[in-house]
Amino acid sequence: MQPVIPLSDPREPLYRQVYVGLRQAIREGSYRSGERLPSTRDLAEQLGISRTVVVLAYEQLLSEGFVAGRGGSGTYVVDGVSAPHSGAATKTAQLRLSRFGVSAASIAPEVDSLERRVPSLRYDFAYARSDVDCFPFEMWRRILLRCAREASVRELDYGPTAGNEPLREAICSHVRRSRAVACEPSQVMIVSGSQQALDLITRVLLERGDRAAIEDPCYQGTREILRAAGVRLLPVAVDREGLNTAALPSNARMAFVTPSHQFPTGAILSLSRRQMLLQWARQQNAVIVEDDYDGEFRYEGRRLESLQGLDTDGRVIYVGTFSRTVFSALRLGYLILPKPLLPAFTAAKWLCDRHTATLEQEALAVFITSGLYERHLRRVRRKNGTARLVLLDAVKKRLGDRVEVTGDGAGAHIVLWLDERSREETVIAAAAAEGVGVYGTAGYFLKPAPRPGLVLGYARLSDGDIREGVRRLSKALRV
Repeated sequence: MQPVIPLSDPREPLYRQVYVGLRQAIREGSYRSGERLPSTRDLAEQLGISRTVVVLAYEQLLSEGFVAGRGGSGTYVVDGVSAPHSGAATKTAQLRLSRFGVSAASIAPEVDSLERRVPSLRYDFAYARSDVDCFPFEMWRRILLRCAREASVRELDYGPTAGNEPLREAICSHVRRSRAVACEPSQVMIVSGSQQALDLITRVLLERGDRAAIEDPCYQGTREILRAAGVRLLPVAVDREGLNTAALPSNARMAFVTPSHQFPTGAILSLSRRQMLLQWARQQNAVIVEDDYDGEFRYEGRRLESLQGLDTDGRVIYVGTFSRTVFSALRLGYLILPKPLLPAFTAAKWLCDRHTATLEQEALAVFITSGLYERHLRRVRRKNGTARLVLLDAVKKRLGDRVEVTGDGAGAHIVLWLDERSREETVIAAAAAEGVGVYGTAGYFLKPAPRPGLVLGYARLSDGDIREGVRRLSKALRV
């Protein structure tokens, strides 16, 4: 990048101002030793001056030994005249953070808890990840390339804030069939992943000091967004039927739930509790946020319809994502909103980032409407279903009554609850020594965890790796 050269002194000849600006850039290290300067033609065009003026400045630098010319190649900085380059400021200003900034800074060490292990472990039961190996990337590349080739210049301008219309229609059609969601395409808003969806919900509907009911344990991304916004969290315990609706508070404006596969315990919210939750929201005039992150995967019995599909009052905001079914880097998710909230959310999305990336939206719309998405989902369900059975069988044979299993009815992870005398950190470290990656549950609780537990994802492991990983985990549990 070319440095800024101010040309603002009417008393100084232009060539002299260009010369001084370039000399300063060289001495400060903006141009390093051996680095090529821009051509005189390019610099003249950038500065909006005559090329002759720039030539005079370069000749002055040549005569003073700051640069040297190389025939047919250009003009280069001479060794030894440039200071070592440093991107850091010479002083560190003490900048004041907002309350949100202070809250965000306080959780910096905790966010992104599933970052890649260094070194990586051979048998890593990582969760919250899609199986990228079985995704049809070759077909995806063809669709994306076709969308890029066929895009007009007009389509590369700013797009609709609420999202690409064909994608909104495709999502609406899919969730109606797959999740019994009651919606129209106009109610679908495309966002940059479910994390942005949760952030928008908090910004639009909650004030600092407002109360929100939240599952305990719960997804850290939801919890920390609410904390950073100054919302008072009211934890509600989770059991084998999901959120304990009998313990819902009477003074909350909102409830955040993961009914299809509670995170992280994996419990599925029963139909009776879903109805009780909706009744509570009606009585409290509250909003329910349904995070359906794993709703596509159910292995036993019929899939329960979404909470949103049971709502007759327009109190449920449905959050969906493609991170688990396509791949995480795509960063595409969606909100399905009650109609009265559409103007506020559309404006809030515009203020946040104008709109989500256009080409990816177009490609995903084609991927869904062509039937490729449904085909991919069937393949993933079969693979996950097989991996789940292998994992449960290995756990039963190797671990037996040393653990209690929850979360095996849906999703792509299970939880192993350990003996109360066990320590999560000790077991995780012992497993890592055996080359096995497992993850604790303690960090997901707002109140002290009732017992230690381990989360095991199985979407990315082969059947053989699952069996061997559990065998090694069994050795770690004896430590």
